[in-house]
Amino acid sequence: MNVYDGWRIASLLEHHGFVRTDAIPDADIIILNTCAVRAKATDKVFSALGRIRRAKKPNALFGIVGCVARESGADAFRRIPDLNFVLGPQSYHKLPQILENPDSRLLNIDLGGLEKFDELPQMERSPRVAYIPIQEGCNHVCTYCIVPYTRGREISRSFESVMAETLHAAKTGAIEICFLGQNVNGYKFIDENGTLYRLSDLIRETAKIPEIMRIRFTSSYPTEMTDDLIDMFSIEPKLLPFLNMPIQSGSQNILTRMNRPYSLELYTDIIRKLKIARPDIQISSDFIVGFPGETDSDFEQTMEIAKQIKYINSYSFKYSPRPHTAAALMQDQIPENIKAARLAKLDTYLNEVQREFNEGCIDKTLSCLLEGTDKTGRHLVYRTPFMQQCIVEYRDNAPELTDIKITAANKASLRGKFID
Repeated sequence: MNVYDGWRIASLLEHHGFVRTDAIPDADIIILNTCAVRAKATDKVFSALGRIRRAKKPNALFGIVGCVARESGADAFRRIPDLNFVLGPQSYHKLPQILENPDSRLLNIDLGGLEKFDELPQMERSPRVAYIPIQEGCNHVCTYCIVPYTRGREISRSFESVMAETLHAAKTGAIEICFLGQNVNGYKFIDENGTLYRLSDLIRETAKIPEIMRIRFTSSYPTEMTDDLIDMFSIEPKLLPFLNMPIQSGSQNILTRMNRPYSLELYTDIIRKLKIARPDIQISSDFIVGFPGETDSDFEQTMEIAKQIKYINSYSFKYSPRPHTAAALMQDQIPENIKAARLAKLDTYLNEVQREFNEGCIDKTLSCLLEGTDKTGRHLVYRTPFMQQCIVEYRDNAPELTDIKITAANKASLRGKFID
């Protein structure tokens, strides 16, 4: 979501005559687009703001947008007096106001609605992978999660608005569409005729666009993984055989304390249905270790679900108390050393599974999408249908979507060669 917001902010400024620069001392406006999902991310924001303040030229405008802006509010001006603007994730389309009156301070952290999608100018050029938000916010109110505070409750864009942006992306360079939402598979829109549209309808309609060759979505909530969506993996070949569906914990006790109201049986039944619909589908997940009250037994149950599902790619973190959340007030917080030890054990296993899956791809030929060059400029980086990085030797005019034979693998990436 932040990648999308960053693109739109850059496009907005380009419409006002700005050009991009990577050098802070040269910039006339500097914007930090922020995430507040973990405390460490918030700390990094204010550390970076301090460095920017020292490096920027005196009259340069700078400020923060996104979830840390919403979380911090007016306190951000107290911590960094030089800030010019603090804009929440649904308010960054207000940036022209600070351009019109640069001597003022602009604070807007209202949750608002979907106005930004209507007010932002269209992007003139889409990247190969176009991120398309279809809803914002979340109604599940997990006890550890700050999203309902920073992004608000769920609100879905109209089917027409999403499809218009998707079609524009396809006509301006997109090959892959990734639908986004804090609860993306909870997308629901009812038009004036009473017709209900779901994520499956967006996938079905997007697949009709000739320029679009790959479709995916993130991030999913288990109870919203309805049969019509599962069926899309069976009937729509453009939908990639890869799904991120966070479980967070393998302990029913911890899931209850997290206010994630699904059973492990429901979760594993969804995985079973998905594999029937698309036998080659692979699953990634999110894990939180060291949640308040997590016992050794609770953690071992998380290890067991990881071994049962064999996630090929996962995001695992130590529990991080966030303001405005119920879990931050729980008394049975877990010591940092225990959280660190549990995370290390889980990560070791998850890395083994990822390496095993990657090595299992050797000698296979996979359809891959060009992402760009690596840091050396001597190689090209592609993405497989399972979101693995695949590195090949640089070639002029390399195809954007092509078959690549996998020749080597490690935990982090694949190596391959073009099929000539």
